[in-house]
Amino acid sequence: MMEYSRREIAPGVWLTALHTDKFKTGCLSVSLLTQLNRERAAENAVLPYVLRRGTAMLPDMRAVSARLDGLYGSGVEPVTRKLGEIHAVGFLANFPEDRFLPGDTDVLSEIVDLCAQLWLSPNTRGGLFLPDYVDSERTKLLERLEAMRNDRRSWALRRLIENMCAFEDFAVSSMGSAEEAESIHYVKLTKDYRALLAESPMELFYCGSRDAAAVAGAVENALMLLPRGEIDLDLGTDVRMNALEAQPRYFTEEMDVTQGNLAMGFRLGACMEEPDEAAIRVFNAVYGGGPTSKLFANVRERLSLCYYASSSVDIHKGILCVSSGIDFDKYDPAREEILAQLETMRRGEITPAELEAAKRSAANALRAVEDSPLALEDFYLSQTIQGLDASPMDLAALVEDVTAEQITEIARGVELDAVYFLKGEEKE
Repeated sequence: MMEYSRREIAPGVWLTALHTDKFKTGCLSVSLLTQLNRERAAENAVLPYVLRRGTAMLPDMRAVSARLDGLYGSGVEPVTRKLGEIHAVGFLANFPEDRFLPGDTDVLSEIVDLCAQLWLSPNTRGGLFLPDYVDSERTKLLERLEAMRNDRRSWALRRLIENMCAFEDFAVSSMGSAEEAESIHYVKLTKDYRALLAESPMELFYCGSRDAAAVAGAVENALMLLPRGEIDLDLGTDVRMNALEAQPRYFTEEMDVTQGNLAMGFRLGACMEEPDEAAIRVFNAVYGGGPTSKLFANVRERLSLCYYASSSVDIHKGILCVSSGIDFDKYDPAREEILAQLETMRRGEITPAELEAAKRSAANALRAVEDSPLALEDFYLSQTIQGLDASPMDLAALVEDVTAEQITEIARGVELDAVYFLKGEEKE
């Protein structure tokens, strides 16, 4: 049994709490929300890593790590996420529940205090971040950005979004760009950190055995010195129902690869006027979201046009992406068959077996969320961004009631917007 509550505990500071005795470990996240944009994304992404380097009381990573070791191996890690066109940056902590520890312990209060220190009392000199810390984390961010190229599948999807949404903030990665990362400077980062802290909504999530009132009390005490100015509550995502142009746009790039990566981007269309998350999840499961989907069964298995083919949906932005690994000469037939499978759904050609398998897959994935505090944290942050408070079990129950007619209606509104193909370099 999980008891859900949500309350505003300070101006622009909200706590979502799940009271449960199900787990041996607890979870706490403290995130600031801001609008995703090209100019600040890399700076925001590097910020929690710089803050994690040390506080006024724990001046370096060795001291922070020693403090965590003293809390029975608890962990506090930087985290940066992109939810539609909202950027969430902060810290995610996991820690053992007190009832499994010896003596009279209160690990939660210590973790809350440490997270508050990381946000409010960084190690500074003359009121500015330490240049060595900022330079080091900037280099690591650039390395992470460069490493993205090594995962060709993810890289193709990223390049699809960058091209497809070139005039939208959604094109920006949660880590920003290398160009912006290279310009990160400790003076400007300090200034922007203070503005972010004063102006951004703060979202806290707790999952564990403490009741919500006790958690709220601990958080309120720890964040008493949180500076609050005019909170920017006007955050959101620009959802575009239709493709940018009358005809799909095509993009091709070459890289030293032995397998082609085909990525196709669609706008979900009219269903995003009042999104039905349960129906959209089942639609995606029927189309390409699992081993029983049309893309897997037909494009990969029956026709052998690809090594893999799957689809995913960004419910915040209303975008459907298809990812496929293919031989270079299979580009045309694979692309045509991916579109053909969508067309079968538009015609209502969804068998009872396909529908039941998709609903079972989507519902099971949601139920599995309740098996992990970290998965619950991610789920409820997404729900909060959407202005919803449905539990995974609530959503799973709705999934089981989705009809084939609802899936067909969604499919009829979907529009192909852009196609990206990553192929091998031409031989001289």
